[in-house]
Amino acid sequence: MSLRLMDDLEADDPILSVVNLIDVFLVIIAALLLAIASNPMNPFTTDDVTIIRNPGQPNMEMIVKKGEVIEHYQASGEIGSGEGAKAGVAYRMKDGSFVYVPE
Repeated sequence: MSLRLMDDLEADDPILSVVNLIDVFLVIIAALLLAIASNPMNPFTTDDVTIIRNPGQPNMEMIVKKGEVIEHYQASGEIGSGEGAKAGVAYRMKDGSFVYVPE
C-alpha cells in the first residue's frame, strides 16, 4: 500500500512540468541560433553580402556588408539616385550586347 502512495506523489510533482518547459525553451533557443547562422547578414561571419530591399521602388534600399562593415544606401525619390560610388563602366557592343567592366 505504501508503494502505491509513493507513485501518486511522483505523478503529482509540479517540478516535472517545469522540466518539460525547460526542454521546450532549449528547442526554441536551438531554432533561433540556426536562424541566425543561416542569415546572410550574420554578424559573426566576414562574408561580403549585398542585399537590395524593395528593388525598383522609390523607397529602394541597398545594404552592403564587407567583412564587419555594413553600409546603407537609400534611394531618394527617383529610381537610380542615391548615395554611392562609380562601380565600373558598361560598353555596348556592335551586336547590341552589353559588357560590364568593374573598376
